[in-house]
Amino acid sequence: MSKFEGVIVSDQWLHSQFTQVELRSLKSKFVSLKNQNGKVTHGDLPPLMVKLKEFRDTYNEDEIRVILGESDANVTDDIDFEAFLRAYLNLQNQAIVKQGGRRHSSSFLKDSITTLLHTISDSEQACYVAHINSYLGDDPFLSQFLPLDPATNDLFDLAKDGVLLCKLINVAVPGTIDERAINAKQNLSLWQKNDNHNLCLNSAKAIGCTVVNIGAQDLLEGRPHLVLGLISQIIKIQLLADLNLKKTPQLVELVDDSQDIEEFLSMSPEKVLLKWMNFHLRRGGYQKTVKNFSSDVKDGEAYAYLLNVLAPDHSSPATLDTKDAYERANLVLDHAERMGCKRYLSARDITEGSSNLNLAFVAQLFHHRSGLSTDTKKMSFATMITDDVQTSREERCFRLWINSLGISTYVYNVFEDVRNGWILLEVLDKIFPGSVNWKHATKPPIRMPFRKVENCNQVVKVGKQLRFSLVNVAGNDIVQGNKKLILALLWQLMRFTMLQLLKNLRLHSQGKEISDGDILKWANRKVKSAGRTSHIESFKDKSLSNGLFFLELLSAVEPRVVNWNLVTKGEKDDEKRLNATYIISVARKLGCSIFLLPDDIMEVNQKMILTLTASIMYWSLQQQSEDTDSFPSPASTATTTTPEASPAPSVCGEDESGSSNICVDDATSDTTVSSSEALLLGDDL
Repeated sequence: MSKFEGVIVSDQWLHSQFTQVELRSLKSKFVSLKNQNGKVTHGDLPPLMVKLKEFRDTYNEDEIRVILGESDANVTDDIDFEAFLRAYLNLQNQAIVKQGGRRHSSSFLKDSITTLLHTISDSEQACYVAHINSYLGDDPFLSQFLPLDPATNDLFDLAKDGVLLCKLINVAVPGTIDERAINAKQNLSLWQKNDNHNLCLNSAKAIGCTVVNIGAQDLLEGRPHLVLGLISQIIKIQLLADLNLKKTPQLVELVDDSQDIEEFLSMSPEKVLLKWMNFHLRRGGYQKTVKNFSSDVKDGEAYAYLLNVLAPDHSSPATLDTKDAYERANLVLDHAERMGCKRYLSARDITEGSSNLNLAFVAQLFHHRSGLSTDTKKMSFATMITDDVQTSREERCFRLWINSLGISTYVYNVFEDVRNGWILLEVLDKIFPGSVNWKHATKPPIRMPFRKVENCNQVVKVGKQLRFSLVNVAGNDIVQGNKKLILALLWQLMRFTMLQLLKNLRLHSQGKEISDGDILKWANRKVKSAGRTSHIESFKDKSLSNGLFFLELLSAVEPRVVNWNLVTKGEKDDEKRLNATYIISVARKLGCSIFLLPDDIMEVNQKMILTLTASIMYWSLQQQSEDTDSFPSPASTATTTTPEASPAPSVCGEDESGSSNICVDDATSDTTVSSSEALLLGDDL
């Protein structure tokens, strides 16, 4: 299994400022510099720092030299790794000040887990502990440890073995993790805990969490700010899961006419929740519009009006009559309790404008009593709409993959969100740094339609430079939202990233491009080398549906990862589903970040089968790379990185990519496409 020793920093405060993914990346850069010069001095730092993504757009080399010189005038002195880290933090702090302070997003889904959020909110911790106690109190394994006391470190101690986090993910999105794959027992070994955290992090990605720059070692250490940040995302995904037309067709009542449907479909769950809240506030006679879950609800008036509409039978005139905001907040919470909503936040959390807790409170109100119409005619209209625009499994896969890259924009609906071209440009710049001319790009919100076309034209231009098949495709096709063209383009982006990552790790390739056929041959050889007889002819081989080939492949790359007592013969559909579900969890437990569903294996979805095989191959090659390098690069160490996503972006931001003259060899591809996609994929297949 993947190594998880971590980089040791003797200064505990300094150690706490970085995740293990960041420390490994910086250690790799430091050692590389030391290997070149024999030693590292302060004078060596500016040329290195200016290349790092976090600084290259903020400073030039001379400016960095001046800043670092202020802290140590003698540039010829040798420095050790810890001095290098302090210099990095000094420069980072200066960069944040120069940029006007780090911007904080109001949407939890857009917040990456970073090391800069070190303040632990007692209120949030208490809220999340109460949620865990409520939803996992009856769990057969965790019940012996619950309820947790929010006033202690019980939460962080219990999270160290990974079981709690895995089970919490299954509460948020049931069925994400096959619980047979969780190592659930007392006194787990380090390997078993590491397995659980790999499973947790890769499954968190698969439900939409942002886990950039965090690895299994960070969770093993039980770092409070990282654990709480991850738990926050998981819980809020659960709370906002039903805020879409597919899950709650009654939401169609919030849309005035059919022309607003397109805008509604592209809304984030948080904005849908605000729209729902304001819909009822207007009905109740509230004159203001609530635009956020912090300052706009601090006085408690909006809550008082909302609850009077949702549960008038439990209302009290005193709630609106009182002039004291704190007293009103207490009355609001009393009202909510009378209608059956558990109290997860305090009156002070309302008056202080805690956005996370207020969002959770409103989401809880929505789940308990939405107050929306049950008009069957409207609901059937909503069902018809969602059937037409419903995201396919491929869209889901590409959406999760894009969000795993750590770009600044979070994708909620691929078909709607990519139409202005900005997200596609962010993806291109992430997987192929420097390919985008940002001076010729327009950032949303974009009011002028031709600016969207310009963005999408640049997407097509860069795609052609990467040798993508973009036959008769123009930027306007993306703007118009041609779903099949968008899916085909995203498939090429994902496949390009996947093959380049494999090429960079496959030491014996000698510059040769990796093809689908190479992945197929590798998988068959690996299974055969383990003494198994399974063999597949292509990624559309129907024998793959029973899952046995993948289980043998996983066992071949890591013998102890598969528990064969849990494997079925795969003869009936229910047996195939059990195997497919187990395969996905075992692969994630191994360290693969994958976004397919059990149905993709059962139905032998060729594209998804290819990504799964390539992900396992990538993990296997990572182990070989680690064995030959005592200080491996981030791409070969981060246990949560995979072929589907670029390596967890290092703190240095130097993503490794191939040359600008990339030719993706499709000659031996087993992946077929529909005729509509052939416009993009051309004649190579």
